Amino acid sequence: MIDEETRRKLRELSMGEMVEALDLQDSDRTTMAVPFDERMRMMVDYAWEAKRASSVRRLVQRAKLRFPDAEMGEMIYDGRGIDGVLIREAGTCQFVESASNVVIEGCTGTGKSYLACCLAKQACRMRRSARYIRLPDLLMERDELAATERSNAKILKKYARYEILVLDEWLTEDVNDVDISFLFELIERRYAARSTVLCTQYTPAEWHGRLGGGVQADAMVDRLVHGAVRIDLGDVNVRRLLAEKK
Repeated sequence: MIDEETRRKLRELSMGEMVEALDLQDSDRTTMAVPFDERMRMMVDYAWEAKRASSVRRLVQRAKLRFPDAEMGEMIYDGRGIDGVLIREAGTCQFVESASNVVIEGCTGTGKSYLACCLAKQACRMRRSARYIRLPDLLMERDELAATERSNAKILKKYARYEILVLDEWLTEDVNDVDISFLFELIERRYAARSTVLCTQYTPAEWHGRLGGGVQADAMVDRLVHGAVRIDLGDVNVRRLLAEKK
């Protein structure tokens, strides 16, 4: 048995998971016959798993996912004519390793946001930093900072650092020249260093015009699409599909 003073010291050393492992072993009589080195291995494994799970929970919480309970296993493929193999491959998050982007295309209700949250959550499980935000909300946040006479530098630094950034509702609303310059700077900072997931109802061929059709539009489309994983979710409304099955 470990005395309370030792338990206190373990907690002070941020080793509360070891205390939990000790308590579990003390409550299980069968572990008393297990050799000390094996018990120690079991305690370390328990503490490691507990700390890892806690870290993943924090990362998911900080990601501010629109669908925090999203899971790749819940994706619906039947009757949709979509590439399940490509989607499952994207779910391994190998694109994060190569700092590649993902473009998720599809009509309203096809599950673009849900799939993007699945990918971000998978990245969190791999201990990668992720963040979900709608493009209109990102631009609103920038405007709020500008109203306090703070430059774009802080918000650009903030969103450039995430290893996977989900930009939902990409170009669903018109953007002006100021917005385009801001997005160019963000994309330039993330290019070849971090992965960006874009959820859009428009094909990349249509982005150029919606981004003003200038030099910055050329650069942004090239950086976002070159080498990107493109997933087309088609036009089947999943919300309507699920409602019909009930």
